[in-house]
Amino acid sequence: MPKREPDCLFCRIVAGEEPAHVVLDEPGCVAFLDARPLFHGHTLLVPRDHHETLWDLPEAEVGPLFATARRLSVAVRDAMGAQGAFVAMNNVVSQSVPHLHVHVVPRVRKDGLRGFFWPRTKYEDDEQAAAIAARIAAAL
Repeated sequence: MPKREPDCLFCRIVAGEEPAHVVLDEPGCVAFLDARPLFHGHTLLVPRDHHETLWDLPEAEVGPLFATARRLSVAVRDAMGAQGAFVAMNNVVSQSVPHLHVHVVPRVRKDGLRGFFWPRTKYEDDEQAAAIAARIAAAL
């Protein structure tokens, strides 16, 4: 029986308790159209079990989820006649539903979506970049 949270919208969709336009239903995951799509065909892929973020997902489930995301990105691209796909995941910040989900959005050139939605920055110099890289490497 899947691990679920009764108040979670995505858990209720997975359980068939909430309506959704399901495009994929497999033992480990479910994919359905986003109710507020960026573009038609915008699909959400969720693990069947309730995990809030990527770091909560058991390591053994990471590979299968991303293999499915890869397969889904090809299907969304082809089904929508798109040139490519935007595949993204928010963890905590900007995560509207606290159930891990992968956005798969069909893309065509000049579709109006402008890459990332936040301002870019620069490192002060190579020393600062090297220090930050070392901090991240040490955390691994």
